[in-house]
Amino acid sequence: MKITTEAGERHVLAVTVDNEAGVLAKITGLFTARGYNIESLTVADITPDHALSRITIVTNGPPPVIDQIIAQLDRLVPVHKVTDLTDAGMAHVEREIALVKVAGTGDKRIEALRMADVFRAKVVDTTLTSFIFEITGSSDKVDRFVALMRECGLVEVGRTGVVAIARGPEAL
Repeated sequence: MKITTEAGERHVLAVTVDNEAGVLAKITGLFTARGYNIESLTVADITPDHALSRITIVTNGPPPVIDQIIAQLDRLVPVHKVTDLTDAGMAHVEREIALVKVAGTGDKRIEALRMADVFRAKVVDTTLTSFIFEITGSSDKVDRFVALMRECGLVEVGRTGVVAIARGPEAL
């Protein structure tokens, strides 16, 4: 099966679902069966009684495809609500966290620390020959930091995926 990569806009979807076994498989299965790509996916329990979860999905596609994805998600039984946070006029905040391991000595080590400071990345672990940095920000910021760390001895990267929430006093 070929995953659709049509030119289109990036969309962040917030999906409120029942917190039960198999729901994530239904959501991802819908994307897979129709050849849609998921760029990022995060899941979190959002209620004190653990009854609901929020799935944040980043996908890409032309407006008709995004509309179809939203309509198909809305029809799934465990789905309570689907909100396109990137829809026109929907102000939202999105962030991603990454752990970035860099190995190096001498000037490369100093340069890695200098760039981490510029990006406001925190050192969360260090040895005599490596650092692990924690960076939080937009996906673009994380991408830029990782690209610069390649020159300083990048070893590995772990990323959370995008989390997003609508601005203002109202809940989704």
